[in-house]
Amino acid sequence: MTLSLGQWIFLALAAGMAGFIDAIAGGGGLIQLPALLIGLSNKPIPMILGTNKVPAIFGTSFSAAAYFKRVKPDLHLTLSMAIPAFIGSASGARLASEFPKSIFRPVIIVLLLLVAIYTWKRPQLGMEENLKFTPVVRRFVVGGCGFLIGFYDGIFGPGTGSFLLFILVGVVGYAFLKASATAKLVNIATNFAAILTFTFTGHIWWKVGLLLAIANVTGSIFGARLAIKGGSPLVRKVFLIMTFLLIAKVGYDWITIK
Repeated sequence: MTLSLGQWIFLALAAGMAGFIDAIAGGGGLIQLPALLIGLSNKPIPMILGTNKVPAIFGTSFSAAAYFKRVKPDLHLTLSMAIPAFIGSASGARLASEFPKSIFRPVIIVLLLLVAIYTWKRPQLGMEENLKFTPVVRRFVVGGCGFLIGFYDGIFGPGTGSFLLFILVGVVGYAFLKASATAKLVNIATNFAAILTFTFTGHIWWKVGLLLAIANVTGSIFGARLAIKGGSPLVRKVFLIMTFLLIAKVGYDWITIK
């Protein structure tokens, strides 16, 4: 399949916007994955999912580097979440072509609604760091959540950044800005695991993925800079917007896709 100039422009714009949004509060997959489903409509779903991970990991890596200059995540806690997330994502990606996505949609809608309502009703949530549990318990909590979210990211994906961000803010007690920086590092692990698995099964169109990575990285750099400048209040606002949009998108797919 050869893409037309119009298709390239459409996919590049979507990847750039996805990188911008994802760098601030996650949710870039809400833009990039549907664009790939449209632009690569004659390709198998596993290949679209695999190709989607290539620009995602590049954009996430660059935004994580931008955050790291200003925000220092707890590397011990990050590793405690990232390693199980890596394992979970690899496991999920192995099942991506076999597992019916329809099973996830109603569950994801309910979970996202709970996340959105909880965050909306607590305007001070994530404005300042208020860590919960002991350090050891925190690591067990993020490890378990990391594995589950990683598995979901490998097998399906939309909303992964939102779930990571919410666990770090609502459960662990991070401020939104630090949580966003930490979530980026964990998301690199889930994307990398999925890429390894999809590469092994031959489900990545590298030419498209690498070219879209340029657009995604460009958007992510601008998004990370804006998030650092706007701080936790901006990240919270974008997080809520993307969560509600994701609820609408997954709900629409649940109703229309059989």
